[in-house]
Amino acid sequence: MTLGSKRHLCRIIVCVCSVVVLNAVGFGQAPASVTLNEKADGYRGIWYMNQPSNDEYVYKYSGGLGTYCAKHRPFAIYCEEVNKTFFCYGGAVAGNSRKLMHMVSYFDHATKTVPQPTILLDKKTNDAHDNPVISVDADGHIWIFSTSHGLARPSYIHRSKRPFDIDEFEQVDATRADGDAREPITNFSYMQMWHSADGFHAFFTRYKYPAARTICFMSSPDGRQWSEWKRLAAIDEGHYQITGIGRSRLGSMFNYHPKGKGLNWRTNLYYLETPDNGETWQTAGGRALTLPLTDAANEALIHDYEAEGLNVYLKDLRFDDQDRPVLLYITSKGYQSGTQNDPRTWMLARWTGDDWKLSPITTSDNNYDFGELWMMAADDWRVIGPTETGPQPYNPGGEVAMWKSDDQGATWAKLRQMTSNSPMNHTYVRRSLNAHPDFVAIWADGHGRQPSNSRLHFANSAGDVFRMPETMEATTAKPQRIE
Repeated sequence: MTLGSKRHLCRIIVCVCSVVVLNAVGFGQAPASVTLNEKADGYRGIWYMNQPSNDEYVYKYSGGLGTYCAKHRPFAIYCEEVNKTFFCYGGAVAGNSRKLMHMVSYFDHATKTVPQPTILLDKKTNDAHDNPVISVDADGHIWIFSTSHGLARPSYIHRSKRPFDIDEFEQVDATRADGDAREPITNFSYMQMWHSADGFHAFFTRYKYPAARTICFMSSPDGRQWSEWKRLAAIDEGHYQITGIGRSRLGSMFNYHPKGKGLNWRTNLYYLETPDNGETWQTAGGRALTLPLTDAANEALIHDYEAEGLNVYLKDLRFDDQDRPVLLYITSKGYQSGTQNDPRTWMLARWTGDDWKLSPITTSDNNYDFGELWMMAADDWRVIGPTETGPQPYNPGGEVAMWKSDDQGATWAKLRQMTSNSPMNHTYVRRSLNAHPDFVAIWADGHGRQPSNSRLHFANSAGDVFRMPETMEATTAKPQRIE
């Protein structure tokens, strides 16, 4: 073989290899494994910021966002079989609070200890929109769904190799139905994962599908083979959604981005549900809907906040003891931080069986103040969230308080302030599913206006707060109660 022919052969090999790489990366093949299965020496959350604002608040939102964002759920699940609450979060390693590491751990209710968390993977970003969510299947395997912010990065699904064990995970190569074919699932945003006796039920966002943010649904009996993607709504520039599971239905509340105003504007309040795992969709009153919804004025609309000039920030969706939807959200005059967009009003919308009842709960000082709704009993509903002014006022989060209603959300009173004199704002208080009284909520803290370390906290049903150890000298440790 001559030198020229060797060079020609090399060029052919390079071209073929390039095509293989492009096919693997660009045409939907499953991404290469990035599983780490390493141990961290303590609990540290990611610090994240979004959109510099060039004012005293520094950013549109920022802080310790290990349990961000509103459209990711759940972060924690109690498993009675082993008396442990398993949880995940957007973590960080010592010395770098900006690099996102997906962490998994648990609280052992028998010993009141936590182990060293497992570093599942390095997400190769500093964007907390890529935070993970957790699920547990019928056999006790822990599932972690690693989301992505848009189309630029891959998403991953992992499953624990052993039931109720966080030490070793394996990557799952999942596929979805696409007509008569099957396509690898390699990208999803804003994942919300629910599990029942029928398997997994997933609400998520797909970018440019066709709206900038199209909200979707899919289901799977085993987490590996998924149904076709069902588009729920694609109005103007798209939506955010918050979802939930009841005894006999799955529901989604959502807002929309009006065309031409940009994604910082989100308004209106909508709700739809499915009683048959995505086969059909309807309003809370049972009126059938044809999907995807593409007009702002449609039968899923609960309240026209656009006509009032108000933004809508979604927080939680629950079902009451009659399996009727209850929605938690905040309204404000605009997206920027500061007094000009006050009041930020925490609102509850409850379906009575005949109509929607809307009632205010309290106010706070940022659109991204985030809490959720706990239903202790028919006459004991609670909201836990950073409703009180924190050390960085008008930045996301603050001091955490517990609010209570004994009349199914019609009126509310502050039951207890759970944190005070904190050095940094507490952010994104998340509800544990099937919660044990010792661990009902999990969240992180962080400085609202500059990069900082971030610590993980949890609370019991009485409102006592505990901080997880930032550094650990042993394989397990007891969280510290915060007075």
